[in-house]
Amino acid sequence: MILATTDAVQGVIVEAYLGVVTAEVVYGSNALRDFFAGIRDIIGGRTGSYERVFERGHRDALTELQQRANALGANAVLGIKIDTGSINIGETGALLLITASGTAVRLRNG
Repeated sequence: MILATTDAVQGVIVEAYLGVVTAEVVYGSNALRDFFAGIRDIIGGRTGSYERVFERGHRDALTELQQRANALGANAVLGIKIDTGSINIGETGALLLITASGTAVRLRNG
């Protein structure tokens, strides 16, 4: 399956637009990871543990997007957009939210 951020793929024709597909991935926060991220916030630098969470989240969201498009009979998802955010849980923490969306299509060679 082709996954692309563009709205076209060179050398192929969009045979059918099958609909918008979305995927959402939510990860809980981790007290130990939060602690070390807090230290990084004070002294500066990158927070590798959270970078890995977002990297995994992007992969998981794209995998879910692909599965949902496949269920519609698509062989590609075009115009993919990925967003990240957080959901605050009271004063005790936050959930990390990663969403992906795109248009499921069926392509044929031109």
